[in-house]
This record gives sequence, structure tokens and C-alpha cells, in this order.
Amino acid sequence: MESMVLVLGVSAGAGGARAVLTHSDQPHLPPIDRCRAPRRAGSGVDEPVFAAIRQMSVSAERRDELITSTAVTCRCPVDAESIRAAAGRSRLTIVDEPLAQLRYLRFTGQLPQSGSVILYDLGSSGLTITHVDCRTDTSLSSKRSTVLCGDGYDALLRWKLARGNVLTDKLTSRGHREALSSTRVVTATDPTTGDRAVVTRSDLAELCAASLHHSASFVRQLIEESGVAPEALVLLGGCARNPNIREALGEMTELPVIYDSEPEYVSARGAVLLAAERPAGDIHMARIRSGASLPAAFTSDTIGRRKLIAAAAVTAALGATIAGLLTMNNNSAQSPERGTAPSSVEVAGIPATPFG
Repeated sequence: MESMVLVLGVSAGAGGARAVLTHSDQPHLPPIDRCRAPRRAGSGVDEPVFAAIRQMSVSAERRDELITSTAVTCRCPVDAESIRAAAGRSRLTIVDEPLAQLRYLRFTGQLPQSGSVILYDLGSSGLTITHVDCRTDTSLSSKRSTVLCGDGYDALLRWKLARGNVLTDKLTSRGHREALSSTRVVTATDPTTGDRAVVTRSDLAELCAASLHHSASFVRQLIEESGVAPEALVLLGGCARNPNIREALGEMTELPVIYDSEPEYVSARGAVLLAAERPAGDIHMARIRSGASLPAAFTSDTIGRRKLIAAAAVTAALGATIAGLLTMNNNSAQSPERGTAPSSVEVAGIPATPFG
């Protein structure tokens, strides 16, 4: 790889795009510039991507430097097609997101040299888990669930604040949730009444308990399908910043946890590395063919069918509850006098101890 080449890495998601502008040999260092372009309601995934690219291009011009290549990570082929169509004749590299994540984790020495890992990517709109072979960068199996998402956590937090007579909107509750990643206590204030409510990091962990149990079962389903025992669980996405969530997932899955200090920028930093290697075109991740056999050395013990059936029940129950919370009007959150929501354990229909 040529050193000191200015490149741009962008990750596209349902909530918008994140961009990192840096030199090709320094993706792990504080970037020259970075930005987050939120996605407007009703807009396509391409709009925030190119808003971020334009903003970083202006930043490079101010430094009298030229961006030699740009790569964008995408979660699915539909997003990739949308971005490619909007790019027109622009030179652009489009990368499968898990491949970019692996590339950066390997560059920073966080990825095992052999075996496999589970990429646990929790974003604003859902959870994507991908089981990948570290040696060949091959996807063994992948699943996505919209039951578990940052938006759902925000809705649960708004419900709890409403129980304390504090009504907040989506952006404010998200700010409180993100703040709890670095501080243990947050005070929320109702902008109309001035009433206040205190929320702790432990409160948030309790609100998320049912969905975390569900996601742990989701991970086990993926392992069962691939028949491969992973070496670790890699936590990605902004929600992974919360230390309580990281600790809980490690305990529930019984897997070592790999965590980058800026999990929401792992995809964009991996895109930086790939942009320097291939200035244009598409880079896809290899996948195991359906029905193909896997090396016996990686085969795991069979997971009990009872647990997989229970996980399916958790998915249905939890999905219905989160969907209901997400439909709450930001300005008309339910007050304590109008009823109580079920506890996280009641929602999921599972015991308090994991995998009981």
C-alpha cells in the first residue's frame, strides 16, 4: 500500500453515513477530519453518503490536498445499487460492510489469525450478525433482525422517562442514551414542565435486558446453522459503547468480546484501507454456498432444539413490544397513571438468567 495517500472511507446505514478522511497508512490514528451525515425521513441511503463525501471533499480542498480514492461500505445489495446509480461516472469503491470491518480489525491486530468470529453489528435500525472465517474472510452465515435496534432502546428510554413525568423527543432520548456510554448518571428535563428525572447506566441495562437475551439466542442460532464454533464476538455499532451491554453480551454468549474504542467507525476505517488498495469497482465478500460442507475442525456441538424454539418465541414477543413502543408519539408519551408496560423479562418471556 502506498503511504501518505489521502483517502476517504464512508459507511452507509439506515441512520445516515459516517465518513473518515485520513492517510491510507493511518486509519487507526485520529483522522484529518470526520463527519456524520444523518438520513432525512423518506430519503434514500445515497443522500447522506454523498453529503458526507462533499463535506470531506471541501475539507481536503481547504488543506490543498486531493482525495485519491473513496470507498463506501454497504450492508446489502439494494443499498449498493442505489449508491452506484447516484455515483454516475464518479470513481468509487463499494465494499461489503463485513469485509471492511474484518480488514480494519486485522490491521489493528484485534482479529484472530485463525478460526472464526461473530460480527455483532447493532445499529439504529436493527442488528446484523455475520459469522465469518478469519483466515479466508468468508461469510459462513448471516442474519438480520429489526427487533433489536438503537431506535428501540431510545423508545424504551422515553417510556421510562415518561413514567417519571418527563416527556422527551427521539433526538433528546438518543442523546441521553449515548451519554450513558461515558457517564453513569444522566438527568433528563421536560422542556414544557421543567420536571426532571434521573436515569442511570444500570437503568438502561435493565431496559435492554430482554432484547440482549434475544440477541444472544440469535447468535446461538447462527452458530447452529453454520456448525462452526467461533473464537470471539466482535461488537460493532454505536450501541456497543455502553460497557454494561458489552459485559452482558459476553456473559450471555459465553464468548470473548472484541471491542474497538470507536465501534461505529470500524466500517469507515476499513473502507479507508480498501479504498487505497482498489480505487474503483466493487469488493464483495465470499460466502459459503448453501449446503456446502465445512472443515470438521471447526464443527461445534449441536445446540439444543429447545433453545432455538424458545429464541423464536422471544423474537415474536419482543418484536411486537418494540414495534408498539416505536409508534408512540414523541410529544404524547404515556404517563404513569395510564398504565404500566411489562418488564423486560415479561416482554421476552424468558427467565432472568441467560439460557435457562
